[in-house]
Amino acid sequence: MARLIAERRDIVPLLGEVFREHGYEGSSLALITQRTGLGKGSLYHFFPGGKEEMAAAVLADIDGWFEREIFAPLGEGNGGGETGGASASLDAMFTNVDAYFRSGRRSCLLGAFALGATRGRFAVIIDAYFWRWQMALAAALRRNGLADDVMERAEEVLIGIQGAIVLAQAREDAEVFRRALARLRQRCGVSVPLV
Repeated sequence: MARLIAERRDIVPLLGEVFREHGYEGSSLALITQRTGLGKGSLYHFFPGGKEEMAAAVLADIDGWFEREIFAPLGEGNGGGETGGASASLDAMFTNVDAYFRSGRRSCLLGAFALGATRGRFAVIIDAYFWRWQMALAAALRRNGLADDVMERAEEVLIGIQGAIVLAQAREDAEVFRRALARLRQRCGVSVPLV
């Protein structure tokens, strides 16, 4: 029986999980209809551009979340030019990253798309996402008192997060991700929370 969904935005999280689990190419229309509970007609009503429009909507949704929860707070510093504000925004970034990626149990869809044949379709979106994260992180690191190599350090943090996601999933061990985040926090001059 088809699921009743009133708005396009209700479908986007369901699509996101399908693309995370099966990739772009592996997410057939049959699989998407099964996982969303919607018939093909309903899917094309919400997404006339088909699977590519579905993936673009998912990427836009992810981008919106990261803009609100990661990029903007890092860029603002949550306290102007004060070191304390930068430290709080960096702390919030690590906390939100841990929650979003479910301690490494949830794949980074943009990372997965960047590695596959899908990259060409969404290259601009993927590049902008990682570039904006690196720039916002570098700005927060600078405000947090790190003067040297902030762009390289920000790049190191992104590499560390992405690698930790892969390794945590490969080992089916969320502690791998948490330990990596703890090391990256220290590298950014942010205290590691007591657990």
